[in-house]
Amino acid sequence: MASKGAASRAEARKQKDKWKAKRWYTIRAPRQPWHFKVIGETLGEEDELLIGRMYEITQQEVDGDFSKMHVKLKFRVTEIVGQDAITQFAGHEVLKDHVRRQVRRYRGKVDDVIDAITDDGYYVRIKPFLITQGRVKTSQKQGMRDACRDVVLQTAARNTWIDLQKQILSGELEQALEKAARKIAAVKVVMIRKSQLIQDGVIVEDGPTLDEIREDESRVAAAKKAAIAAAMDEESAEDETPDVLAAAEAAADDDDGASDEEVEDDSEDESTEEEVVEEAAADDAPDYASMKVAELKELLKAAGKPVSGKKDELIARLME
Repeated sequence: MASKGAASRAEARKQKDKWKAKRWYTIRAPRQPWHFKVIGETLGEEDELLIGRMYEITQQEVDGDFSKMHVKLKFRVTEIVGQDAITQFAGHEVLKDHVRRQVRRYRGKVDDVIDAITDDGYYVRIKPFLITQGRVKTSQKQGMRDACRDVVLQTAARNTWIDLQKQILSGELEQALEKAARKIAAVKVVMIRKSQLIQDGVIVEDGPTLDEIREDESRVAAAKKAAIAAAMDEESAEDETPDVLAAAEAAADDDDGASDEEVEDDSEDESTEEEVVEEAAADDAPDYASMKVAELKELLKAAGKPVSGKKDELIARLME
């Protein structure tokens, strides 16, 4: 038994680690209308294994429109160029929670599945969804379905797949459906619940190439690095240069200290002069303690001050 366990462990060590063999790929949106915009990353072991992989992302993350957070875009990987996975727009879908929130009592729900062919030969499946203001008859629902079907088929026949997906994601097709359905019954909500690309058509090679996009991205990255380096150099230069303001403040503090010393010296001189004057005045003042109470009262009368109180009070009143 021990030999079998050792053999199995040795065999496991010989096996190739699949995670180490995998590498990161950059997922890019289609050439039109997103110009190979980077929308995410994925892991893959081989290029062939990534072909056909679906990648989902909200429209808000792609276009920056916060009102489209409930719309989920689907991209299918069609080509691998180096470390870039080029995708194709495969359709969209409104989140089910958002759809359920639109349904209320005493209202009519109208939905349909419409297969259309665009001007450039793309086969597309579109699923409109309508909520009426109140209850409607079955005949009215059928009339709204027919009206929406005509609008979708005509719009697809007049536009290419790229133009059609722009109208779907921007809300123009929903506005056209609302205008057609309003003639039959009052409509509360109109949305394209889901779109799906069934079959490709004529591929248009318009717009910038992947190499041009990469060059632009490298230039932008180089510019950012240069700006960051320049900012760091400026900060280091500011740290190395002497702080003129601090030196000026230090000099001002020194001047203030000197002036304070001078002021202190002047105040000391003034205090000594005051002490000398007070001592001279004290020498010239009479000796009230040796006088009698009657003499003190006479001096108070001459000064116009009250004469009541003890001797200490009389002396204090004369010294005021």
